[in-house]
Amino acid sequence: MSSLGLLIILGIYLGILFLIANWAEKRGNSKWVNNPYVYSFSLAIYCTAWTYYGSIGVAADSGLSYIPIYLGPIIIIPTWIILMKKIIRISRVNKVSSIADFISLRYGNSRFLGALVTIVCLFGILPYIGLQLKAIAETFHIVTNTKARTYVFDDSTTYIAFALAIFASIYGTKYVDASEKRKGIVTAVALESILKLVFFIIIGVYVTFFVFDGFDDIYAKASLLENFHKKNTVGGLPQAINWFFLCVLSLFSMFLLPRQFQVSVIENTRESHVNTAIWLFPLYLLLFNIFVFPIAWGGNIMFDGQNANSDMYSLLIPQFLGNETLTVMVFLGGFSAAISMIVVSSIGLSTMVSNNLIIPYGLLGRLQNNEQSTINKKIVNIRRIGIFSMIIIAYFLYRVFALDYNLVSIGMVAFVIIAQLAPSFFGALFWRRGSRTGAVSGLIVGFIICLYTLLIPYAIGITRADTSFITEGLFGIKLLKPLQLFGLDYLDPIPHALFWSLLFNFMTFIAVSVSFKGNYRERNYAEMFLDINKYINMHENAFVWRGTAYRTDIEKVLVRFLGEERTKRAMNIFNLKYNVDKNEELADARLIKFSENLLTGHIGTASAKILISSVVKEEKITLPEVLKILEESKENIIINKKLTETSNELKEISAKLHEANLSLMEKDKQKDEFLDTVTHELRTPITAIRASSEILHDDDEIPEELKKQFLQNIISESDRLNRLIDKILDLEKFETGRQKVNFSNNLIIETIENSIEPLQQLITNKDILVHIEGNRNLKADYDEDRIVQVITNLVSNAIKFCAETNGLITLAVYDKHDYLQIEVSDNGKGIASSDFEAIFDKFYQSTNQNFKKPIGSGLGLAICKQIIEHHKGKIWARNNATGGACLTFTLPKKATIIN
Repeated sequence: MSSLGLLIILGIYLGILFLIANWAEKRGNSKWVNNPYVYSFSLAIYCTAWTYYGSIGVAADSGLSYIPIYLGPIIIIPTWIILMKKIIRISRVNKVSSIADFISLRYGNSRFLGALVTIVCLFGILPYIGLQLKAIAETFHIVTNTKARTYVFDDSTTYIAFALAIFASIYGTKYVDASEKRKGIVTAVALESILKLVFFIIIGVYVTFFVFDGFDDIYAKASLLENFHKKNTVGGLPQAINWFFLCVLSLFSMFLLPRQFQVSVIENTRESHVNTAIWLFPLYLLLFNIFVFPIAWGGNIMFDGQNANSDMYSLLIPQFLGNETLTVMVFLGGFSAAISMIVVSSIGLSTMVSNNLIIPYGLLGRLQNNEQSTINKKIVNIRRIGIFSMIIIAYFLYRVFALDYNLVSIGMVAFVIIAQLAPSFFGALFWRRGSRTGAVSGLIVGFIICLYTLLIPYAIGITRADTSFITEGLFGIKLLKPLQLFGLDYLDPIPHALFWSLLFNFMTFIAVSVSFKGNYRERNYAEMFLDINKYINMHENAFVWRGTAYRTDIEKVLVRFLGEERTKRAMNIFNLKYNVDKNEELADARLIKFSENLLTGHIGTASAKILISSVVKEEKITLPEVLKILEESKENIIINKKLTETSNELKEISAKLHEANLSLMEKDKQKDEFLDTVTHELRTPITAIRASSEILHDDDEIPEELKKQFLQNIISESDRLNRLIDKILDLEKFETGRQKVNFSNNLIIETIENSIEPLQQLITNKDILVHIEGNRNLKADYDEDRIVQVITNLVSNAIKFCAETNGLITLAVYDKHDYLQIEVSDNGKGIASSDFEAIFDKFYQSTNQNFKKPIGSGLGLAICKQIIEHHKGKIWARNNATGGACLTFTLPKKATIIN
């Protein structure tokens, strides 16, 4: 493919990324942007061009040696459920914006330590960015069949580097507050992670199953090559130790690489997203590594004896076979892997440079004399220039230094340099005694050892056997050989440098911290870091400070950097959170800490401390006093927590008592209504009986037929009275649990037929058609007499409310696996939707005017409900789609006995 054609493709690709980043930035709360999968895929920024190309080169040249780089993250990531969440909480409440801020904050807002961490990161990451540009340049020339140009402006990679620098500087500086979430960048990185995985799997499948005949075929042919079996074994104890240190190196990198800290901590929007990452990210690494070995050894088979660059087998194989589309696709995957790392790393580094070098060491004094808009503009410009400069400097490092080494060697050197942050970083999380002096001393000593055992040998040329420094040691002392320090000769250069540098780093950190105690602020932050879960909600309460400070002075500083509106809003939040009077003149420790946090994202933790200190008068506090205050603070937090819990419990109890009181009042009202209704219902037949009896008693001349009619009235009203009393007693037994239900296995259709037989005359008189639907063999366990009572009641109601002409009642039985569903429907006027539940209340029909009052007691449906519920079924009412009411109940097929 021509260089112009490939540049056009890259331009379109970058344009699409630009649009996606812009869309995601505007829709930050969309489920497509703010979700655990975007967070998890953004972590795959770990897989850079080194992973995409370099791991294939290692597998081709050294066999299984590429595996430890991926084992470390997989081993450590289950601990993220506790460890990473802790780091995220600490960073969130303190408005941390970089790993330099995180470390310097723990050791008392140390300006020097923050600057030192930044310098170490620059040494480690700038060559690493150059590594990505090297990968882009080499693969560009392979795809276009061109040679690298000596003149800078003839090299297409130059323009790619400029384009990336512009893209990163625009989208990496959207916010003055560096702790704000860059959702556009993160979404673009997550998309690139998916694309590079998909493209890598495609080339893997192509090589394995189309170029060769599967894994077995590649293995069989590769095993015939020289040194195959020697390269693809773990080896003895020395090799195992090398693997161990490489695992440790990659494990540390998951926490310490600025780009990993950026995406995993700074860009985390919810702690719960970590729960998804702990399984999705290892799965991603597993999928990425399935085809490394087949591509590597497939390339060795195809290019045996041709002196091909093994790093580039994923490109050379499809190109050799004339598949230009797949070649470009693989190139885009590698390009995605490279630019993700370049953009995010440069953003992280520029934040560290501005907040830990430029602002605290020179610019802070000048910023104080400017307006808020001018300050914000200067800070943003510093970061934009920083991002642009980082990428351009890395490009020239690639041009000058990175041409002689493969991708893996450069990447591993960067990892060892960044690993020097491990003692101070993990000490911040787990060790109270760790001090600023110890962290600084350990970092300097570790970096010097790293410089001696790794950086200088690589700068001289690690393969040059004629260099006396490498072969004979410093001043000819063999024990000081940089690659075999103190006679340790069985470790490879990378594990060797890692071992000695971290050993001296940790020892110095521990020894100095134990020998020289830190100041009160260091110990204060140690408590807050280690016990973050205790202080998470009232973080400012744990900050120890003593002195004189005025709110107005602090507010003036905040207004200058944050603006009047944001400062006013922040102060209102503080006043509400801690119940502070807004007219209070003096500021306390809580406001000092709160103000420092507000400024941290803009200018870094060290500068925030310096700025607030400039307007307050602080008194020195001894370490014993700090410990005493912290202990009191702990006790207060515990007491406040208990008081809050007790208060919440009392609120819950009070609410329950209120509900119980309302319930009792309602039941009392229902009881009164029930008694009134019962009295009314009983009085009606009694009054009729008394009236008929008095007539018969007082009038001897009543005709015989009229006497018979009055006697019949007495008998019918007596029967009605008995039925009413029986129903009341039935209902009372069900409600008190004294009613027994006698279960037996019955055919439901037969029970329905038995139920409607006594009603047949009434059905005929009203000219109603009754239709029964259902399988005659359906059975269930139930008390047949009681279910007959239910069906009789429902059918009786249906008869009463059926249409005056062409009445239709349908009884349908449905098999629902574990239970039967019986429906009794009519073609009447139906039931008001508001009455669907109320019709099952006692005597409901006697007081409801929306429901046609029939002749009856008003207890029928209430008793039906009790019977069905005693059978562990349900009963409810609804209307048919075509009109009319439908009452439905269910019966479990297997009985549940109620004692």
